[in-house]
Amino acid sequence: MRSERLVRVQKPMKRISLDPYITDVLMRDLVGHDRMPSAYLVYLWLWRQTKGRRRATIGASLTTIAGETGLSKSSVQNAVRWLVFRGLVRAKKTGPTEAPIYEVLETWS
Repeated sequence: MRSERLVRVQKPMKRISLDPYITDVLMRDLVGHDRMPSAYLVYLWLWRQTKGRRRATIGASLTTIAGETGLSKSSVQNAVRWLVFRGLVRAKKTGPTEAPIYEVLETWS
């Protein structure tokens, strides 16, 4: 009996350019000052899905964001709440069972 190996071919990763403010100021502010590293991770993920892909918004459930970032659903929920409070993200719900639509705000631009 022959054993076959499956080879997974991965697409080359595209480079993205972050505004220096995100790494030089926002990281220190959210992680150090606010003690919310989860908010920084969620912001980065949302930024990549929107600005990093030249989109204005993204619809994503807390479960989806949790799975993509490795955070718990409750950590994502708290992070989103904090990002909205800080004016870094706008979240709109279109219905009670619909995933929120997120818009990443770059208040420093």
